[in-house]
Amino acid sequence: MKKIKSVLAISFLGLMALLPLSWAQFLGAHLGRYFFRKGDKNKWCRFTQSNIAHCFPELSEDERNVAVQESLIETGKSVSEMGMSWLWAPKRTLKKVVKIHHEELITNALSKKKGVILIAPHLGNWEVLNLYLSNKYSFTAMYKPPKQPAMDKLIKRMRARLGSRMAPANVQGVRMVMKALRRGEMVGILPDQEPDLESGIYVPFFNSPALTMKLLPQLAAQTGASVICGFAKRLPHAQGFEIYFYEGDPEINQKDLSVAASAMNRTVENCVRQAPWQYQWEYKRFSSRPEGEADIYQ
Repeated sequence: MKKIKSVLAISFLGLMALLPLSWAQFLGAHLGRYFFRKGDKNKWCRFTQSNIAHCFPELSEDERNVAVQESLIETGKSVSEMGMSWLWAPKRTLKKVVKIHHEELITNALSKKKGVILIAPHLGNWEVLNLYLSNKYSFTAMYKPPKQPAMDKLIKRMRARLGSRMAPANVQGVRMVMKALRRGEMVGILPDQEPDLESGIYVPFFNSPALTMKLLPQLAAQTGASVICGFAKRLPHAQGFEIYFYEGDPEINQKDLSVAASAMNRTVENCVRQAPWQYQWEYKRFSSRPEGEADIYQ
């Protein structure tokens, strides 16, 4: 079954890679609308509804419905863009990056020789961001290997096309990241997936307790590295992407894990609010709950 899923996924990527970006995004938008029409029968729609209702309680019911549909359309585009992100020639993909904002934060931080931790939330097209950074900097990206070996092999090969190093989310990968920071280089970490219970701490995210990784703030405290958040925002009408960099909350480097992890989540939240419906609201970010807290996905 794993082999069949891998073959289907790779075939889908190959098909999407044959299309111009406008066609791929057109199909992705229709896929998102299909998810929305399925309603509770589609898990991505259910999870998106729950997350948006939980994180944006100020929205009216009509506003939430619009937000859920917009979010699922962006989710569909994220799926359909993977062919471009992974299988196009890097130069062709990077031509879709039309503007960079605040890149001086990166260059100034690297000049301090203490390393840079790039917070890369699941916002916009993070594969385009990875490709851009790999093209310009010595870059080590931490990732969670998929269960299908064929997909893992493809991900490592495609993300490392321009020389970036891929560090698996395990002890070996943490060592790779530490060595890169000690060399004064940049590392990228996705901060918004639930860790194992022992590897996480409950701190607020959109005013709700969320199990949050300890690793990134621990690395920041131990190394004194600068922390910057980055994302590639999808522009309307297939115009391409704009990349944004924002300085991390200064409390991320605090040794108090609760303070530091809360600061990291604030940093992510501030970026998400720049393009709220391009965030991965289909993911069960609040799956683990502190004792006494209700399951928001029931």
